[in-house]
Formats: sequence, C-alpha cells, structure tokens
Amino acid sequence: MTHQSALYIVPTPIGNLGDITQRALAVLADVDLIAAEDTRHSGKLLQHYGITTPLISYHDHSNASQAERIFAKILAGESVALISDAGTPLISDPGYRLVSAAREQGIVVVPLPGPCALIAALSAAGLPSDRFSFEGFPPAKTAARKNGFSALLHDPRTLIFYESSHRIDASLADMCEVFGSDRRCVVARELSKTFETFLEGSLAQVHAKVCDDANQRKGEFVVLLEGYSMPASEQEGQISAESERVLGVLLEELSVKQASSLAAKITGEKKNKLYQWALNRD
Repeated sequence: MTHQSALYIVPTPIGNLGDITQRALAVLADVDLIAAEDTRHSGKLLQHYGITTPLISYHDHSNASQAERIFAKILAGESVALISDAGTPLISDPGYRLVSAAREQGIVVVPLPGPCALIAALSAAGLPSDRFSFEGFPPAKTAARKNGFSALLHDPRTLIFYESSHRIDASLADMCEVFGSDRRCVVARELSKTFETFLEGSLAQVHAKVCDDANQRKGEFVVLLEGYSMPASEQEGQISAESERVLGVLLEELSVKQASSLAAKITGEKKNKLYQWALNRD
C-alpha cells in the first residue's frame, strides 16, 4: 500500500500499546520518513511493531532547516509521518508550526484519528462534554498559575488541564483557592496504563485524596473541572442574552413598559422581569 505524497499526523498510544490503530501502523510502515519528537522513545514503539521506516527528530526547538528537509522530501513526491512521544501530535505537543508551514507551501496534511488523553478522560469523567475548554499545562510558577485560573473562574465550560507528578499537589491547592473548594473535579491518572485511576468529588476532596496517598501523585494527570454556574442567589433579576439583546433594541424606540411587553411576547421571558431589568440597567 503506497500512500500519497503528504504529511501524515499519526497518533501513538498514550500508554497501552494495543491502542494504536491499524491505519496508523500501515502509514508508519509505508511512509518514506517518520518525524518524531524523541527518536529514541519512538524507536522502541516502532521496534515493537517491526517497523523499519527511517526516523528523524522534529520538535519545537528544531531549526528551520529540519522543516525544510521534511518539506523537500514531500515536494519531491515522498511521504512523511509526524508523531509525538504519546497521543495525538499538536495536542499539547510540538508540531503546529510544521503543519502551518506545510499548508503555506501547499502540502497535503492528512490527520489520523487516535489516542488523546484529554478526550479519553472527558469521556469517562461524567462532566458536561457538550462544551469544554482544553487549557494544556498550567504555568509552573504559582503566581502565573493562579492568574491563569482566575481568568477562567467564570467560564461555564468544563475545563481540562494536563499536569505533571511534581506539580499536581500545588495545582490542586491553587485550584481550591481560586475556583473554590466545592467546585466539582475529576482527576484522571495514568490513562490506559496499569495503574489507571479516576478520583472524583469536590476540589477539596480530590486534593485531600492526592495529598493522603503518595501513589496518587505519580504518573501523568488530566484534571477536569466543572464549569461555572451562577449561584441561585445571584440569578434573580438576570435575563437571557437574547432577551437582553431584544429588549435593548426595543428600548431605543419604545418606553420601558412598551418595550418590556413586546420583548416578553418575542422571547417568552416574563414581562415583569424584563421591566425590572430595564429599570435597573442604567
């Protein structure tokens, strides 16, 4: 099977070698060159599957000549696969600069679906998954980390972070301080590996479990937080964004009473609530 001249984005297992897809194996065996984040690490994976395709190193600190070498091969009719140490390349991993530059040169980029820690964690966390925000690794320094969390305090989406073993304790402590100890949290550890673990509960509860058990501070982590929801005590007097927009337009031409009455018919919001909002908006 000969693949077309292109740059292939190939996911590799995040832990369990059995998670690699048949298509990924076929592409890795068939392309002319594999660009890997760490050739020694990836070489073990390829050896496991008997794949002898040549490897070169490509990571965020690679110089422009390495990218040009990759592009030259593709433009000459060959095919190249990009892989990271684990999971889907470009997801909290190097590679987007290479893909961006490839597209600028008119090179075909072919993504393969496959393992991704944040998606695996989200699918099993039991938190809302219709809207979520992946935030990658929080900053290493405490002040920057807290500032980053503070900017997300009122985000209604499920928030997803990656974290390392030597900062998981500090990150959870800062989350408790910024988001509040009652915010619902799930920590997924060592996904697809022998000691895969899910801890769930309030931030305070999950942090306590991590602090109390040294084993829960080992490995690689995905931290998921439930999004912000306005407390019931603050919801009184609030109207939907659509109601606010409609009422705002009507108030430009009509009295508060007339605008509130018409907006209620248009949006289904209660007239008295709209009337009170209009009186208080200034």
